[in-house]
Amino acid sequence: MAFYGVAPSLANKGVVWGSSLAYPGYVVRLDTTKGDDWATTSLAEVYEIPAPGYGPRGMDIDSQDVVWVPLSSGHMAAFDRRKCKVTNGPTMRDGKHCPEGWTLYPFPGPKLTGDPGNGSAEASYYTWVDQHDTLGLGKDTPFATGNQNESWIALKDGKMLNFVVPYPMGFYAKTFDGRIDDPNAGWKGRGMWASAGNRTPFHVEGIGKGEVPKLTRIQLRPDPLAH
Repeated sequence: MAFYGVAPSLANKGVVWGSSLAYPGYVVRLDTTKGDDWATTSLAEVYEIPAPGYGPRGMDIDSQDVVWVPLSSGHMAAFDRRKCKVTNGPTMRDGKHCPEGWTLYPFPGPKLTGDPGNGSAEASYYTWVDQHDTLGLGKDTPFATGNQNESWIALKDGKMLNFVVPYPMGFYAKTFDGRIDDPNAGWKGRGMWASAGNRTPFHVEGIGKGEVPKLTRIQLRPDPLAH
């Protein structure tokens, strides 16, 4: 079972989380502390995504070891192992033992025609967790690439915040990262960055043939007139 996204745990030394592409798909907890030869003694726990969710991509974790992963079903999913009633034994072999650990948050946007679930048509590629409050929404705020919304999508207090990038049209984020350049400079000293570019950058608004991917920065002002 290969990892697509991967992140080392901040709460448990020696533990690594990863997402595995499949239908409905999994997240995997790999504990490398079970022996001196971690390549042969590591313990893997597999957790299957419950309906109506399916199709994980790139993932990240927060400081509490909660896994955040975008789904092709049009959800941002959170998995919290602390909610699991079963964490060992033979019932874990197929990964179906902890549906209670999952919470699915529908992405913004319309649904696909005929979709029986509650997700949207958003096809997010990756999630990233702002563990250090680099943007200003608070520590451990999860972000997803809004690839059909041309945006960055944050989950704050149970609500989706859709930060649309209006220009150039065709914004397509691949992943994020954040920087705090000056912790004493307020919003001006912090911000997030996204690599933006799909496999056909000449379709993005611009010069057409010869158009190249962009690096995009976002900062969160306290009000629209702040400068």
